[in-house]
Amino acid sequence: MNEQQFIEALKEKGIELTDHQIKQFKKYFELLVEWNEKMNLTAITEQEDVYLKHFYDSISAAFYVDFSKPLTVCDVGAGAGFPSLPMKICFPEMRVTIVDSLNKRIQFLNHLSDQLGLENVTFIHARAEEFGQNATYRETFDVVTARAVARLSVLSELCVPLVKVGGRFVAMKAASAEDELKDAKKALQVLGAQLEEDHAFQLPVENSERKLYVFSKQKATPKKYPRKPGTPNKTPIQ
Repeated sequence: MNEQQFIEALKEKGIELTDHQIKQFKKYFELLVEWNEKMNLTAITEQEDVYLKHFYDSISAAFYVDFSKPLTVCDVGAGAGFPSLPMKICFPEMRVTIVDSLNKRIQFLNHLSDQLGLENVTFIHARAEEFGQNATYRETFDVVTARAVARLSVLSELCVPLVKVGGRFVAMKAASAEDELKDAKKALQVLGAQLEEDHAFQLPVENSERKLYVFSKQKATPKKYPRKPGTPNKTPIQ
């Protein structure tokens, strides 16, 4: 997917990019490749692949969830800024907080946001388990999202505690997600979330399968969750 195809594909979905936004995506790509030579941000560095598998794929959540309002969004384990920063470029009203456990990635994100002129973005170096217990952030976000971070049973414990009651947890997954959803049933129930929407679609060009799950936060998460760093991964809630 080259730049023009990217612009046209978003337009078909009702997202029309301005010249400024097109330049922001171009700069994002350039900085991603430049910094990737110094640190491991992504295995995907060809321009057409970045535009499809990082930029377009990240924005695909907005085809099903309305991000055009001034929402507070937390992106857990965003790595090089996916999915929240491509969405932030498209929907500047969003207030984005990214939490990542690797300080080098946080340095990249700070530099990137300066170069792109992004406002209302916050980058926090922390383990997601500890961040979810921080009273400043716990149960304060309208939307919490994550893309390809962990299995849904684990991911739920990292994300749902950050969602305010009435807010949503948006999980972006590949084709194998249905098995993950079954495994995560108990965890979601315990954490206070319920499946609201389930979308299956294909990425254009390569036609790879994608799943988008939208969970609504029905009640406050018990204080013991998330548990200590590493525990959710070793012993998911079953």
